[in-house]
Amino acid sequence: MTGMLDGGTHLTTAGGESVRVIDMLGAGGQGEVYRVGTDSGERALKWYYPACATPEQDVIVRELVDRDFDDDRFLWPTAYVPSGTGAFGYLMDLRPDRFKGLPDLFRRRLRTTPRALLTAALYTVEAYQALHSRGIAYRDISWGNIFFDPSTGDVLVCDNDNAVVEGDSTGISGTMEFMAPELVRGDTGARPGTQSDLHSLSVLLFMLLMNHHPLKGKKELEIHCLDEAAEKRLYGKQPLFVFHPDDTANSPDPVEQSTVLHTWAAAPPVLQDLFTHNFTVGLHQPTARVRESQWRDALRSVLDAVVDCPDCGRQNMTQPGATTAGSCWSCGSTLVLPPRLSIITPLPRSERHVRLHRAARVHEHHLAPEPSRHDYSDATLVAELTEHPNKPGKFGLANRSTTSWTGTRSDGTSQEIAPGQTVPLRAGLRLVLGGAQAAVHAK
Repeated sequence: MTGMLDGGTHLTTAGGESVRVIDMLGAGGQGEVYRVGTDSGERALKWYYPACATPEQDVIVRELVDRDFDDDRFLWPTAYVPSGTGAFGYLMDLRPDRFKGLPDLFRRRLRTTPRALLTAALYTVEAYQALHSRGIAYRDISWGNIFFDPSTGDVLVCDNDNAVVEGDSTGISGTMEFMAPELVRGDTGARPGTQSDLHSLSVLLFMLLMNHHPLKGKKELEIHCLDEAAEKRLYGKQPLFVFHPDDTANSPDPVEQSTVLHTWAAAPPVLQDLFTHNFTVGLHQPTARVRESQWRDALRSVLDAVVDCPDCGRQNMTQPGATTAGSCWSCGSTLVLPPRLSIITPLPRSERHVRLHRAARVHEHHLAPEPSRHDYSDATLVAELTEHPNKPGKFGLANRSTTSWTGTRSDGTSQEIAPGQTVPLRAGLRLVLGGAQAAVHAK
C-alpha cells in the first residue's frame, strides 16, 4: 500500500521531537495513518489529504493538542506535526491489536457476548460523557470511530480531530447516517454540538446492540438509488423509527431485515423504551433526547441483570427488577433467575442489583453512590461468586477486597469475612461491604 508519505520520511513535531515514518497503517476519509518512530517509541501519525489540510482543521488540531485531554479511552492528538509545505498531521498512541472495528461486528466476523456488548455500550456512553463534561462536542460519532475489545467490552475512541469546543461551527457536521435530522436538513440555526451528539450516540448504541440502523426499514429497501437526496429523506426530512409504536410504514422487512427483529425482541423494555423515545420524540425535539446519564443507568442495570440459559448456556438480557425472565433468545427454554444481591450505597443513597449467576462479580462502582466511571476489570473487583470445591452446586461470595466484611445470617448470627474468605450464599444473608449494605434475595 502506497501513501502520501514514503517509508523513512523524517518529520519534526512542533515541539521539536523527531518523527520517522515506518509504514502505512490505513486510510480514511480525511487522511492516512502511519506507524512512526519517535524519541519516545513507536506512535501513530495521521496525515491529512491536501483537500482536508485546511486552515480551519489546522486550528482545530493545534487546539486539541494544547488541550492535553488525558483519558485512556481516547487516542487523543498529542503533538502537532507540520511539513513546511502546508501539509500537516498529528501524533497519537497506536491502537492495540485487541481493539476491533464495529464493521467486523456487523459482518459477524467477531465472537463476542451480550455482556461484552453491553459493557462496550456503557463505556462508550461514559467516554462521550467525559468529553461533553469538559465542554467539547465530538460532532462525528459513528461506527468508524469506535473500537472495542470483543472479550472485555473495553472501548477506544479514535479520530478525535473533529472534536471542538461546544458552539464552534468550524469543520465537519458528521457522517450522514449518524447525523441528527436537523443537521441533515440544514435547518436554520442548527449546528453540530452536544445535542446532535446525543442523537449520533443513540444511533451508535442501537447498531452496537441491535446490529442494525434504527431508521433503515422497509423504506430503505424501496429506494432504488441511495444517493444523497435519498439519504436526506431517510435520515433528515422523513426519518421514521423502524419500531415506531404508532407507524409501521418503516418496520423491518421480515425476510431482508430479520436480524433486527430478533435482537429487538431480545432487548429488555428498559432499553426499548429509551430507544423508542429517542427515535420518536427525540427526532423532532433535540432538547428531549436521552441524556448520557439515562443511558448509563439503564445499561449498567441491564448488564448486571444478564443471566445464562440453563440449557444452552447463552447469555440473555433481562429486565432489571423483574421476577420472571421469559425465554432464551437462542433455544427458547425458560430462563431461571438466579439470586439477586441488592446493594444500598452510602449517601447520596443509591440502590444497585446484581444477579448472582455463576460468574457474578461485584466491583467498586457497585458500592459508590455516584461513580464517575464504571469499571468491570479485575483491578476493581470487590467480590465474586465461587463454587465450593468439594460440594458442587454450593456457592459462596468471596471477599476480593482489602478490607473485612461483616455478615449477618437470616437467624441473626454474624461473622467477619476477611479478605480472601468466602461466605456461603443463602437468601436473607446481609453484608456490610465498606460503607455499603448488601442483602441476598431469592429473586
